[in-house]
Amino acid sequence: MKSHFFRKNILALPALLVVVLVAISGKSMAQNPPEGGNQVTVNINHARLFEAVQQDGRSLNKLIGDVQLEQNGTLFYCDSAYIDLAANNLEAFNNVRIIQPGGTEVSSDYLKYTGNLKVAFLRGNVHLLNGTDNLWCENLTYNTGTKIGTYDNGGTLQTISTTLTSNNGWYNTRTKDSRFTGDVLVSDTSYNVVSDDLGYNTVSKVVLFYGPSVVKNDKSELNTTSGFYDSKAEVAHFTKRSSVRSGAQYVEGDTLDYDRKTGNGIAKGKVKALDTAQKLTLWSNHATVNEKTKTLLATQKPVLRKEGEKDTLYMRADTFFSATYSGVLQWQKTRRFPETKPQIPENTKPKNRRAKTPVADTSLALTDTAATDTTHAFIGFHHVLVFSDSMQARCDSISYTRRDSTLRLMINPVAWSRQSQITGDTLLLQNDSGTIRRVYVPANAFVASRTGPVKAAIFDQVQGKTLTGYFQNGEMTHIVVRPEAESIYYPKDDSGAYLGVNKATSERMTVFFGDGELQTILLEEDVKQKMMPIPQVNLSEMRLSRFIWREEERPLSVEEIFK
Repeated sequence: MKSHFFRKNILALPALLVVVLVAISGKSMAQNPPEGGNQVTVNINHARLFEAVQQDGRSLNKLIGDVQLEQNGTLFYCDSAYIDLAANNLEAFNNVRIIQPGGTEVSSDYLKYTGNLKVAFLRGNVHLLNGTDNLWCENLTYNTGTKIGTYDNGGTLQTISTTLTSNNGWYNTRTKDSRFTGDVLVSDTSYNVVSDDLGYNTVSKVVLFYGPSVVKNDKSELNTTSGFYDSKAEVAHFTKRSSVRSGAQYVEGDTLDYDRKTGNGIAKGKVKALDTAQKLTLWSNHATVNEKTKTLLATQKPVLRKEGEKDTLYMRADTFFSATYSGVLQWQKTRRFPETKPQIPENTKPKNRRAKTPVADTSLALTDTAATDTTHAFIGFHHVLVFSDSMQARCDSISYTRRDSTLRLMINPVAWSRQSQITGDTLLLQNDSGTIRRVYVPANAFVASRTGPVKAAIFDQVQGKTLTGYFQNGEMTHIVVRPEAESIYYPKDDSGAYLGVNKATSERMTVFFGDGELQTILLEEDVKQKMMPIPQVNLSEMRLSRFIWREEERPLSVEEIFK
């Protein structure tokens, strides 16, 4: 202690105490440094009263009133303190403060300090102040050397815009890094987090996720267990199974990247995307969503499911894009896809085929007439496969608009319903609550229906310029073909025996189905027909010009869609 302290208080102390006080005045707490000589001693700078006491067989020194101590530039303040000279330990009470070079301050009601380890245990109304960062807790272990504070009984870290609370945590005043576990809550001006385990840097504003966490803002909700969220750049990168939900849109994947400013989210690995408003579910290995434009682009084996009240439609393609009607149109204009010509096996090519199947331009899937329409639409490119209980189909490209609830199958399309097969340049399937209600073929329409044993290879057939088919309860009831309608039909008697082969032409034909088979044909306008006994015809030659039987391409189960 300074000499003026002794002059002020020496008359009030016993003679023996004065001798002891003078002996230790200006000296350090510990008398014998540990082996190695690395001990940093705690110096007594000031106290109004000093007393030597015995406690549990130890010799302690008691300081009272405006106590100030110092260790390597770190200052300790309190109302009173006990000092263990031999162990280089300090116990302080009331109005405890620690002030370090650089400005870090810690205050509490109680302090126990191990001078050799530079470890302080603080209890009661603990407050750590580091610049604009504030940490509050009831118990804190703080290392004055590493400048790391740790708590295990609840704490709160507050910055200018962010507040973090947790059961356990630590905070590094040098690096501004922190780690929180147990009931972690983060409240920020632009987002909130609930987590089991996360890290945070108060300068970079980067949140690191080490356990199950939920991040919410005014537009979206993120779920993850591993990764980071840069709240300054508003960019997230999640390295384990994670998800993002925005309104009716939801996407999850093994990895997930999200940019709030642009609205983009990219999911990779076992991706699952939902649009609850449209009752759409999509699986793929790669998907990009945008919460602002409400778009979704899926690649790498995507499968799309559209749920209905009575039936569910599954679709597979190389690429799916979902957006508003005008959004799909704009997306098509900015991209070029290679045209895919129909690939017809040599042994199934029709004889005397009238015309080659035209290669549809995929940009014509949607037209400019609905450029301002904001209803939902999606489009799929290449190797399209469709499955539902009522109908199955295959084509190169497919599109759908909610505005007219119509699926458009383009480039070498084929559809099956029970025993019937439908082909044409383009197939339009009108959907109602997930169930096919009507099919329309605008050009080169053809329908074939197997009749008799498979080995017999005989088919009822109808073709014409256009075709309109009607469904009820998932089954085709009848079709209307016109103009230039042609048919080959095998009528039966009441016992099911064939009566012969009927070949006919007319301007209009109505074909009626029952139990999945062709039952009868109504011919109208300019009717010409001929009935021939079966023994007098070559059944293998009973084919219309557009006949191609593509049964081997037909998907038979939902599992085939996912293969």
